[in-house]
Amino acid sequence: MTFRTEYHVNYYETDAMAVVHHSNYVRWFENGRVDFLHQLGISLNDMTADGFSYPITEVSVKYLEPAHFDDIVIIETIPTALTRAKMEFDYRVIKKGTQELLVTGHTQNVFTSLETGHITRLPEKYYGKLREIMKKVKAEKAQKAAKA
Repeated sequence: MTFRTEYHVNYYETDAMAVVHHSNYVRWFENGRVDFLHQLGISLNDMTADGFSYPITEVSVKYLEPAHFDDIVIIETIPTALTRAKMEFDYRVIKKGTQELLVTGHTQNVFTSLETGHITRLPEKYYGKLREIMKKVKAEKAQKAAKA
């Protein structure tokens, strides 16, 4: 199951050649994750108010082709793993129109207590919604594997 977020590349994200600076793709991954949570009805503001943060502990990026100023890209966010303490995602950044694959990536995020700063277990209020989407992701993956 893939969640898509459309994004318009800003001039300030580029270098003198109007090519997107490499660091911005990790920011775009965050845009995709936040949009993913919104689509599930989970607000980061609510999580923060409940005492949880969601920092990245691992990130990898593979740059294939550059994005440029004024491009419209699609950030595909694919949840790949979930426990009560962490969640992992894969990403694909695609140029809208040409469907050219620009970047792939992966992050691991851990649920952390704002009070203690330590990794913590996510309460059912949030974990239940995430668990349900992961069931759908696994079912979709099994369907694709059966067809192959």
